[in-house]
Amino acid sequence: MSFNNLDINAIRQQFPILSRTVYGKPLVYFDNAASTQKPLCVIERERDYYLNENCNIHRGVHFLSQEATEAYENARKTLAQFVNAKDSNEIIFTRGTTESLNLLATSLGKLLVNEGDKVLVSAMEHHSNMVPWQQMIQEKHGELLVIPMDKNGVLDLNAYEELLKQQPKIVSIAHISNTLATINPIKEMIAMAHKYDIPVIIDGAQSMAHHIIDVQDLDCDFFVFSGHKMYAPMGIGGLYGKMEWLEKMPPYQFGGEMVDKVSFEKTTFNKVPFKFEAGTPNVGAALGLETAVKFIQSLDRKAVEEYEEHLLNYATDQLSNIEGLRFIGQAPKRSGLVSFIIDGIHPYDLGTIVDKMGVALRTGHHCAEPVMTFFDIPGTVRASFALYNTIEEVDIFIKAVNKAANMLR
Repeated sequence: MSFNNLDINAIRQQFPILSRTVYGKPLVYFDNAASTQKPLCVIERERDYYLNENCNIHRGVHFLSQEATEAYENARKTLAQFVNAKDSNEIIFTRGTTESLNLLATSLGKLLVNEGDKVLVSAMEHHSNMVPWQQMIQEKHGELLVIPMDKNGVLDLNAYEELLKQQPKIVSIAHISNTLATINPIKEMIAMAHKYDIPVIIDGAQSMAHHIIDVQDLDCDFFVFSGHKMYAPMGIGGLYGKMEWLEKMPPYQFGGEMVDKVSFEKTTFNKVPFKFEAGTPNVGAALGLETAVKFIQSLDRKAVEEYEEHLLNYATDQLSNIEGLRFIGQAPKRSGLVSFIIDGIHPYDLGTIVDKMGVALRTGHHCAEPVMTFFDIPGTVRASFALYNTIEEVDIFIKAVNKAANMLR
């Protein structure tokens, strides 16, 4: 296996927080789907910006402003190359996936959605890829269509085809479910929607850190992501959009930088991408995001993908031996995480006890309450993995879950 060449201990040494203890025990951090830890190079890059380059961008002729502007725009180019965008101007910096989706619900919604129209999402969406569309479509007195899924967490593509025939104005779907780990067949789903000339948005929050993304190969119209789930700072992320759409869309917010000419009678707007980046951006975090991308690119991406799959498969196999444990989400193609419940035990109780043993998990509905309603459960316990996790940590996690379950039975 190619992942045998990965030096996981050397990788771990780049993440200072992994050496700390909690409750007197070594930290086992399995909450990566919520937010990954940051390597030292990312922390230092953001710190260096504030120490040596701190300045507002695009607005000054002096040295610091020019230097910071160049660094910020180079970060945009790095991200464009990372996802294989045609043009770096197709990358819009946002605070993350949530803001990117709200931007699209507002701007693309204003462009395309009229009174009584429809928007199509899937049954497994995070609230961020459901609530903005729901609220926008309610204002238009339209309808939110939902692609159904089965009890394994697999979308029904036949039903999807029938829903496409209803001519929704927009399709917005997750690449990977944050609750079920399902890898959706997005390339096929994009092609299906394009047969009906429907633009497709991909929520890549759970995939950017784990899989190679090629937006041109996927042919998606938009792809959104968060930096904090891919080893970058919090409060930074982005939106890729095909230039043909970005040029037609109205601005999302108004203020400085996104304007061309302003008078009390009329305002004209700046070109893409600046049209969508009103106000002072989080420059330091953008440079941290660029550094995180370079960190990911410095590794053997295929080996990392295989290693993370190995962790997931091992954890799933070991969990299957625990009495009364039921997996929530058993799609044939999964990535990054495992969700489960144990008969008669509330997820919060299990997670609280496991935490005292040094293992950080996530419990609850994971901002996907309709998914929990579908499975008729209050929530799940979710363990999510990153490239710095180890088999030894999985063994500690399994032992902790077993012990907690025995205490609570």
